[in-house]
Amino acid sequence: MKDSIQVSKENYLKAILEGEAEGLQVIPAKLAHWLEVSAPAVTMALKRLKRDGLVEVGGDGIVRLTAAGRETAYRTALRHHLIERMLSEVFGMGWHEIHEEAERLEHAVSPAFEAKLKEKLGEGGACPHGNAVLPVNPAERRRKGEIQLSQAAEGKSYSVVSLQERDPKLLEFLHGAGIGPGISLKVLRQSYDETVLIEISTGKSILGRPAAEAVWLKALKLGTANKG
Repeated sequence: MKDSIQVSKENYLKAILEGEAEGLQVIPAKLAHWLEVSAPAVTMALKRLKRDGLVEVGGDGIVRLTAAGRETAYRTALRHHLIERMLSEVFGMGWHEIHEEAERLEHAVSPAFEAKLKEKLGEGGACPHGNAVLPVNPAERRRKGEIQLSQAAEGKSYSVVSLQERDPKLLEFLHGAGIGPGISLKVLRQSYDETVLIEISTGKSILGRPAAEAVWLKALKLGTANKG
C-alpha cells in the first residue's frame, strides 16, 4: 500500500490538474480550500512536490505542474474516474455516494486492476456526475451551449448536463434537492440575493450561488417533459 505522504502527493497533484482544466489559476489558498487542509500544510506539501520535480511555483504565486507532475496527476484522475464508473455501473451505488469512496480507492488501485477497469469500462465516457476524466473549461462548455444554473434565464427549462464534484457535501445537498444529471428543471426566479428558485417534477427548490454554480445545464426544446 502507498503511504500517507504518497496519497497526499497524488491528491495535491490531481487538485492542481483539475483546477488548470477548469481554467483556474491555482494558488496555495485554493488548494487549502479544495483539500480542506491548513495553509502551513499546503506550504510543506508544495515544498516536497517542488523538491521531487512535480510542481513549480512562480513569482506570481501560481502553482503549475511539471510534465512529470502532470503525468502523475492524470493517472490519479483516470483511476478516480474509472472507480466512480465501476461503483455506479457495476455495483449500483448512487452518484451522490461515490466521490469520497473513489477518493479513497484511487490510491490503492494496482496497474493490473486499472488495466482490467479500462478493459471493462473503456477510458472514455462520462462518470455518473456527467464529467469526463478532467473537467471541461467553462469557456468551452459555453461554446457547446452549456450554462451554469446561476446564469440560467428565468422562465426557461433546462436539462442538467453535469455537476461539479469536488465537494461531497455539495453533492449530497444537490441530491437532497432532487437535482442530478439528466434531471429536467425550470428556472422560476433569479433573485437579488443570488439564490435561484427552480421547479422540478417533485416540487420547487431554492439554491444558493455556490450550489447553482456547480450545476451545468443545457436548454431544453419546447415541449420536452420534466424528468424526475
